[in-house]
Amino acid sequence: MASKQGQAQGGQPGQIEITSLPVPQLQELKTQLDAELTHLSTSFQSLRTAQSKFRDCLASIASGISASTAQKPLLVPLTSSLYVPGKLTDHEHVLVDVGTGFFVEKDIVGARDFYERKVKDLGESLKDLEGVVQGKAQNVRLVEEVIRLKVMNAQEEKGEGKGS
Repeated sequence: MASKQGQAQGGQPGQIEITSLPVPQLQELKTQLDAELTHLSTSFQSLRTAQSKFRDCLASIASGISASTAQKPLLVPLTSSLYVPGKLTDHEHVLVDVGTGFFVEKDIVGARDFYERKVKDLGESLKDLEGVVQGKAQNVRLVEEVIRLKVMNAQEEKGEGKGS
């Protein structure tokens, strides 16, 4: 996206030497980069939340479903804040939410495998997204540094012009 000051002019097509931009354009670029960084950070947090929910599902399967709990009363979530009393009728099969309101009946091993794959896939996505977030943060720092240098140079030039 942005190249550093000392690089050769033969950069990639479409790249602009950010040191050649005026301060207002640099500030606009910084605002855009900040917005992208905020969006990416929000997406990162959403993925972490989803991964945490899948881990909770794994924990529920591991600790909550057994022959001994099959006839005990339990609360079944209908929404995030509404629960109704229920009873486990089959301790070897569960309903797995596969997305967009669709549920699939799976045995315990299949459900555990499904959630472990989801946790792993989200972990990989988080790792990739973390690299993108770090790159955007570096771009923001670079633009801030160029703005700071341009403002300092403009102030020095003003000071020299008055002293002559």
